[in-house]
Amino acid sequence: MVQIASPAVEFPPASAEDWRALVLKTLGDKPPESLTSTTAEGLTIAPLYGPMEAQPVPTRPFDPARAWDLRGATRHPDPARANADILADLEGGAASVLVALDPQGQTGCAVGSTEDLARVLDGVILELAPVALDAGFHGTIASDWLSAVAKAAPAAQLLFHLDPLSAFATAGESPGPIEAHLFAAAGAAARHAQTYPQAQLFLASGAVVHEAGGGEACEIAFAAASALAYAKAMVRAGMSLEQAFSRTTLGLVAEADYFLTIAKLRAARLVWARLVGACGLETPARIEARASRRMLTRRDPWTNMLRLTSAGFGAAVGGADAVVLGAFTDAIGLPSALARRQSRNTQLVLMEEAHIGRVADPAAGSGYMEALTDQIARAAWSAFQVTEGMGGIVSALTAGHIAAEVETTRTARADLGQPAIVGVTAFPPAKDEPVEIDTPPVRSVEAPSPRLPGPDGRCPPLSPVRLSEPFETPNVEATAR
Repeated sequence: MVQIASPAVEFPPASAEDWRALVLKTLGDKPPESLTSTTAEGLTIAPLYGPMEAQPVPTRPFDPARAWDLRGATRHPDPARANADILADLEGGAASVLVALDPQGQTGCAVGSTEDLARVLDGVILELAPVALDAGFHGTIASDWLSAVAKAAPAAQLLFHLDPLSAFATAGESPGPIEAHLFAAAGAAARHAQTYPQAQLFLASGAVVHEAGGGEACEIAFAAASALAYAKAMVRAGMSLEQAFSRTTLGLVAEADYFLTIAKLRAARLVWARLVGACGLETPARIEARASRRMLTRRDPWTNMLRLTSAGFGAAVGGADAVVLGAFTDAIGLPSALARRQSRNTQLVLMEEAHIGRVADPAAGSGYMEALTDQIARAAWSAFQVTEGMGGIVSALTAGHIAAEVETTRTARADLGQPAIVGVTAFPPAKDEPVEIDTPPVRSVEAPSPRLPGPDGRCPPLSPVRLSEPFETPNVEATAR
């Protein structure tokens, strides 16, 4: 047996002063502070951090069998094909599914009735596989469809994901007063809460801010203000405040910068704890993280696999309860079977081979992560207070405050200079390789109108952007099938 001798002299630990001396020697006339950078929201990123005491950030419950909920998603317009995608996801390792609905068949599955949704969910055991909806202003109507499909089985795992505020912010208008949509959704939520004791009712999402180009703090503040608005509406519908918050899921976005994703999710839990604490509660946050769509590229879309993997890593380490990763072709069109399989397998490798998620809060104690978490949480809470000071999220939207905050961040990001986007501005391919996508015919179905009595609500829209779009050529070769 060979023994390796220990070194006679141990290396002394490097101090901050040692680092500073080496940096000064390298930088010459520039001070070490020249290495300091900022995020698009103006948060400071220092070049060096010392050890910090870990903040008591609430974490998700640990499940050794499944570290987080791998949630597949489908937006195929054809109900039969959507059903096949869902079953393939569940058989391929997904634990739950997210179904986007759109009676027009433009942004989701063409569903206009209980029977249509039943075809989409045919063969799905709702007691075992949670089903989430993404239905915009049709959310209240769609929740009744899902309730009917579940046939009042109390053990059904349903996530109604009512979220009229995100639909309002994206479109810039609502069919009828937006306040009426909140109250109608809360009334439906109160009914479903009695029938399905395990169901999640509302999704308080900040994704609309992120996808429009906003920053991390604004995204969290929007989600927190939406959660409070939904909670107030549910209380008016007869639910307790504890029921309201415990039945609300926070929706956040995971992006390629996994440091920002980790810090954002940790900060969101701190903001949520402070919000419910101010209401006299200790209800833990439940976070659904969806991969960023603004980070995806149309040029060299194969590189989106790298971005999605980084996003999945950040979401898992940051403590997301459920992760919707999306497909690497989402910027071009509907995914092929290959793209859907890659989306599932990326998470499965992170979960079952890399064992990401087996540590409750692996970022705890890192000077950089603790400082960034604290900065984002403080900025988000301040932004939340400003929103509430204006009368709540509806008032802040209609007054144009949220749109102005997003525009400020977009301008600041542009001022930071041309981004390094792999496959577009960095290492672009000499020739774009064709990518297979699905291009089904668009079909629409008759559906009840979501319009409610009264004048339409209006606000400056938070239109989605893609960060690489200004640098891309318009002709991306795709293979339709």
